[in-house]
Amino acid sequence: MNPPRPPRVLVFIPAYRCEAQIPRVIEQFDQEVQAWVDTVMVVDNRSPDRTLEVAIERASSRLTDCRFIAWRNNENVGLGGSHKAAFRYAIEQGFDYLIVLHGDDQADIHDVVPHLRAGLHESADCLLGARFMQGSRLKGYSWFRTFGNRVYNALFSIVAGHSIKDLGSGLNLYRLAAYREFYYKGFPDDLTFNYVMLLASYHRGQSVRFFPISWREEDQISNVRLFRQAFKVLGLLGGYFLRRSSFLADDMRVRPFQAYTGQIVHRQQGNR
Repeated sequence: MNPPRPPRVLVFIPAYRCEAQIPRVIEQFDQEVQAWVDTVMVVDNRSPDRTLEVAIERASSRLTDCRFIAWRNNENVGLGGSHKAAFRYAIEQGFDYLIVLHGDDQADIHDVVPHLRAGLHESADCLLGARFMQGSRLKGYSWFRTFGNRVYNALFSIVAGHSIKDLGSGLNLYRLAAYREFYYKGFPDDLTFNYVMLLASYHRGQSVRFFPISWREEDQISNVRLFRQAFKVLGLLGGYFLRRSSFLADDMRVRPFQAYTGQIVHRQQGNR
C-alpha cells in the first residue's frame, strides 16, 4: 500500500502597491515554513509600482524548497477579487489548503505553523488569524482602531450567534474541500469580502476556529477610508440580520466580473 499523499498547501499573497513590503514578506519563508508549503503565489492586483518584480527578485534566492508563482490579475478586481482568483486556481490545480498572507507585511506566517504541526487544519474548514484575542500581539496599532474592531467583533458575534475574534486579518487558512462550490463569487470584491465570507461560513455550518497572531503597522499604505468602511460594514451586517440566506445569494459586487482571470508571469520550481 502506498503511503498517504502529504497535503498540498498553497500560500496566496495578495499584493497591491507593496513594493517596499513584499521582500520582507518573502523573507518570512525560512526553511521551517517552506517545509509545510508546496507553492507560494503572489497575486498582484495591477500595482502601479514594482511590487511583482521585486517579489520575483526576492523569491529567486529565498524560496529554494518550495515552488513560486508570480501572478498578475488581468484587471484590478480588488482584494476580494484576488481571493476569488486564488481560490479558483488552488482548487483547479488540486491543492488541499489555501493560506492567505497579506503582502503588506503586517502578519507573520510563522504564527500558523504551530497549528499546522498540531494538525488543527485537519479538523476545521477555516483557521482565522485574530488580532484581538488572548495571546495576540499588536505593534503600532492605534487604540481607536482596536476599540472599533472590538465593537464590530461583538456586533457580528451577536448576529452570527458565534464568538468572533476578528472579522478579517492578514493571515487565514482554508480547507479547500469546503470551498469547491463557488458560492462566494457574488460576494464583494473589496475589503469587505472577508466579512461576508465569515458570515457565510457560519450560515453554511462550516467549522471556524480562530488563533492569535502578531500584527504590526510600520510603513504600510492603507487604502481604507475608515468611516465609509464602517458604515458599509454595518450595512452588510444589517442585510444579513434581516435576510440571511437571500442576502448571501445577492450579487454584492459593484462591477460583476464574469471571471477572475490573470496571467502567470514567472514560475520557479525550487527543490520540489
